[in-house]
Amino acid sequence: MTEETAKRERLRRIIAERSLRRDRVFKLASGRESNYFFNLKPTMLDPEGINLAADAILARIAELDAQYVGGLVMGAVPLMAAIVTKSAGTPHPLTGFWVRKERKDHGAEELIDGELRPGARAVIVEDVTTTGGSVLKAIREVRAKGCAIAAVITVVDRLEGAKAALAQEGIDLIALYTTEDF
Repeated sequence: MTEETAKRERLRRIIAERSLRRDRVFKLASGRESNYFFNLKPTMLDPEGINLAADAILARIAELDAQYVGGLVMGAVPLMAAIVTKSAGTPHPLTGFWVRKERKDHGAEELIDGELRPGARAVIVEDVTTTGGSVLKAIREVRAKGCAIAAVITVVDRLEGAKAALAQEGIDLIALYTTEDF
């Protein structure tokens, strides 16, 4: 087993142990109901879990021409912060941002926090994708700032339409795992 394969399996086990729930019926952000739920926050707030996830995502970002990484609050924020931190000192350091769900009513009153320069390419990260509705909100705001989307990278894709929804927007969805891995 290669080191990368071992790390991938370790992250999968952390997600399965800490973040996969099957104890009731759950209402998803998409409005759908499901008998299982991925709450990635326990994995992302675990030092080993967030490090493994950030390493895996950063390896995929290295294959893309991107200067920024971010996504919709709250699921993307821990991922973005870890990825930005780990990118320091690499040949392609990344700058982070996040997209709020609603505009602030004070200060700059922006939907996007962090630096995001027009003309740049950004990778959108997400903890879990289902239909793609949440990540499409982030994509619209990033595009409105004049940036291109290099790809969307999700930790877990539930295989319920996100890939097709993003393809309609001309965006690739890269999943570290799908529900089939669990």
